[in-house]
Amino acid sequence: MLDWTDRHYRFFARQITRHTWLYTEMVTTGALLYGDVARHLRYHECEHPVALQLGGSEPDELARCARLAEEWGYDEVNLNVGCPSERVQKGAFGACLMAEPQLVADCVKAMRDAVGIDVTVKHRIGIDAVEDYGYVRDFVGHIVEAGCATFIVHARNAILKGLSPKENREIPPLKYDYVYRLKRDFPDVEILLNGGVKSNDEIARHLQHVDGVMVGREAYHNPWLMADWDARFYDDAHTEATRDAVVEAMLPYIEQRLAEPATQLRHVARHILGLYQGLPGARAWRRMLSDAALLKGADAGLLLAARDATRRG
Repeated sequence: MLDWTDRHYRFFARQITRHTWLYTEMVTTGALLYGDVARHLRYHECEHPVALQLGGSEPDELARCARLAEEWGYDEVNLNVGCPSERVQKGAFGACLMAEPQLVADCVKAMRDAVGIDVTVKHRIGIDAVEDYGYVRDFVGHIVEAGCATFIVHARNAILKGLSPKENREIPPLKYDYVYRLKRDFPDVEILLNGGVKSNDEIARHLQHVDGVMVGREAYHNPWLMADWDARFYDDAHTEATRDAVVEAMLPYIEQRLAEPATQLRHVARHILGLYQGLPGARAWRRMLSDAALLKGADAGLLLAARDATRRG
């Protein structure tokens, strides 16, 4: 979810669901150790529980970044061993690390030794032509020995050469049964399923077999999917989450962000285009909040105008 689940999207998501864990976009160790730490790690207090996802392959560097995550108040630090991007592979991390389980174990141990917050791993079920369930079973078993107790499993292989990241989300077949088997083989480990989930009924079915479900792009493009999560999955039937209430909550947040250097309305607006997805006024909402001429120099009042436009269809 690079360039998607930034702090603006996470604040927006938190206005819809109180309890769902939120994850940052993947941040590389180099970006934290040699770049602008505040730019990558700042977040709004309402985002809790929130996890920092890291990309890297050097145990010492990951440990230093995990300490930063803890110092900044993150609730979890997650190591990405699932991204198939060739750019990421050039940095020797992401899905290619599945071929080096001992290195991943060393990274996890170094991070766990450095912090008191949870250290988790997100990974695929295999890489390239490896189709044997035993591959991912042995990988998870190796990392469990390093002390990791939570795995987020994207139920597809990662094809490291020849497929784009988008194609890697669509072409390799989903094998949910592999994730279910992991939970059976590691009953004391928390197993979360990821990949291709598009409805709350699907989430409920998966939860009969695993401990949790991570939803990425569907929650981004159709964010109102999250409106039922607190009542259905966390036993909290609060009723404040209406679309109008979400718009109202975004107004002071946007004004605060616009007071910061270099932040423009488009930086926030691009993340909320799906709020009225499926409703008659959705097109008007998207059109107004993606119109460069309207966005230029605009303030939070544009959201109210766009909301009014949805009511006219």
